[in-house]
Amino acid sequence: MRTLIYVMTFLSVIGLAFWAYHENYKTQAAISEVERLQRDIGLARERLAVLRAEWAYLNRPDRLRDLAELNFDRLGLLPFRPDQFGRADQVAYPAPPSLDLSQPVDVTSAGAEQQP
Repeated sequence: MRTLIYVMTFLSVIGLAFWAYHENYKTQAAISEVERLQRDIGLARERLAVLRAEWAYLNRPDRLRDLAELNFDRLGLLPFRPDQFGRADQVAYPAPPSLDLSQPVDVTSAGAEQQP
């Protein structure tokens, strides 16, 4: 009986060692994947920063003004004038929806019925 307990203990130790070895490699693989994803995120952020800088460079007002002047024959773009802007009180907002009050609800009797 004692031999059987020793063999079972030995086999359980070997099984747990195999499980721990397997979990260690899965953990290392997950850590490697996280590091790769973080590196990819950093590269994507760098690319995004470059694209934002390029967009800001290409949208300079003096550059756009020069392009509009060069392509005036095809586009017909003119600079904004102060009289083209309006005030906030000149904006026509839609009317709020009207509420249908043709069928009133009696809330006093409904509350009295629920009380014991």
